[in-house]
Amino acid sequence: MCGIAGFVGRGDALDLQRMSAALVHRGPDGEGSWRDPEAPVWLGHRRLAVLDPAGGRQPMSTPDGELVVVFNGEIYNHAELRGELEARGHRFASDHSDTEVLLHGYRAWGESLLSRLEGMWAFALYDRGRRRLWLARDRFGKKPLFWSRQGDCFAFASELRALVRHRGIQARLSPRALRKYFAHGYVPSPGSLYAGIEKLAAGGQLWLDAPDALPRTTRWWEFSLAPTETLPGGPDAWAEDLRERLERAVRRRLVADVPVGILLSGGIDSSGIAALAARSTKPGELRTFSVGFDEASFDESRNARRVAEAIAARHRAIGFRADTARAALAEILTRLDEPLADPSLLPAYLLCGAARRDVTVVLGGDGADELFAGYAPFRALWLAGLYARLVPRPLHAAVRLLAARLPTSHAYLSRDFRIKRALAGLSHPPRLWNAVWLAPLEPREIAELLGEPVDVDEVYSEAIEAWEGCSGGSLVDRTLVFFTRLYLENDILVKMDRAGMLHSLEVRSPYLDREVVELARRLPTRWKLHRGESKRLLRRALAPLVPPEVIQRPKQGFGVPIGAWLAAGWDPLAGREPRVGPRFFARRLAEHRAGRADHRLYLYAHAVLEGWLAVHRGNA
Repeated sequence: MCGIAGFVGRGDALDLQRMSAALVHRGPDGEGSWRDPEAPVWLGHRRLAVLDPAGGRQPMSTPDGELVVVFNGEIYNHAELRGELEARGHRFASDHSDTEVLLHGYRAWGESLLSRLEGMWAFALYDRGRRRLWLARDRFGKKPLFWSRQGDCFAFASELRALVRHRGIQARLSPRALRKYFAHGYVPSPGSLYAGIEKLAAGGQLWLDAPDALPRTTRWWEFSLAPTETLPGGPDAWAEDLRERLERAVRRRLVADVPVGILLSGGIDSSGIAALAARSTKPGELRTFSVGFDEASFDESRNARRVAEAIAARHRAIGFRADTARAALAEILTRLDEPLADPSLLPAYLLCGAARRDVTVVLGGDGADELFAGYAPFRALWLAGLYARLVPRPLHAAVRLLAARLPTSHAYLSRDFRIKRALAGLSHPPRLWNAVWLAPLEPREIAELLGEPVDVDEVYSEAIEAWEGCSGGSLVDRTLVFFTRLYLENDILVKMDRAGMLHSLEVRSPYLDREVVELARRLPTRWKLHRGESKRLLRRALAPLVPPEVIQRPKQGFGVPIGAWLAAGWDPLAGREPRVGPRFFARRLAEHRAGRADHRLYLYAHAVLEGWLAVHRGNA
């Protein structure tokens, strides 16, 4: 796992050095740089050595010097691809570097190389003969890549804060992105918080003919559903197939030249990964890591320990308290490249820090909720549809006023929280339900905060595109596409990448293996969600491996008692005056502390933004 950076056009060695230095946490084990002597092309790399420490140094080039690459990620099927390329006559200089497979693979297959890769990646490959730079990102966007073309400079980097270290790249806060941030809690791809700077989309690629042409972007892959009507062979055969695919996915992700462990929450997803990993390791060798919460309704640590004992793993649990979380937030905001209003970043950051003391790579359960309908909104869809059909829209405001009188509770997914969030979404058309259910603020509230009109179709354009891109799908199918294309890419994977890499820890996701994803795409909807039971086939597949109490437990997210902390007097701005909507913020904070409303999602999102702006104000 590494950090990459580079540029074409205006700039010099100091710019590359500045960009690479901002990525040292992604690559503490080494650095390298390359410059084309005949064109203004510069490539930089910071390395976290996971595979082939001796032979995997970057930037890496072919012996003839015609191709050079900088690569961030892991190619899990690199050994198979190497064998295929060697059979075609290619000769490798490294022992088992997955980076070198990219060079020979491009020479053999061109851009169709991407469809052959199994893994997570963001890379930049320069073809000197064609004077063409090629950037590409993995299917789900596990590895980040930002880029910008400003004037006579094109630059790219693994992180936003590295990109703006180039003196030719200007960073100006985007009003459009600010609206989207308060609508989602993140800035959806391909946008960023800065005007003129973009993320390369998940499953995206970019070409630039150096030095003068404009960049061209396309999607080489995008998640979609293609469910069958039945399960040929029956559910038991499909469950066995899924279990075997997951086991192969886990085995592929256990391969490393450094210690590997498991992030174990105690839920079905990570417990299944841990149980499958235990099959491929000796008893007592597997390490697992979990976090425990003081607030009982948020805590899953006992279940995690029970699973670790069942698979004979060496388990470490860390405590999560308000004081440690607040200190972690202050630390994160000094290093986070873009605001992310997901409070679970806090325990994830602390957990990754604890794991890094023992291992360099961890496996986690990300992706299962999106692929197999695990989130709470999935189970609420039939009620939402019924409400939308039976309750006339003019009555929605009155119903919400009645619900607002429910006593506020700050327990994990309390009943009043779920009711109020559900009604907020149902006040909008179905294509906005999912986005508003998760939103820090509704459109009218964003307009009030920022003091300007809000175009609903514009602020939720990515959510609308995901909804309408699943034509003919059921509410469940459309929600699956929303969570997989939007929430997974822009929240979940960003959270775990940053939480891990801020500690130089690589996080791998077996559920996003290509084989597993293909089965999930074809799985009939009723085998994901049926009569309130989520992950129906996944539970059947993991039942032989995981304790029954884990299989039968309902989904519990990686929640954080932010609402209770705010109500108890926590100052989320640490005494700072808000730069954005100060009166709106003060009013919402007072209502929350008085128990008149639950504004936890908005208040935390705003606090993260203000903390980020305080650190990065010179760029905004």
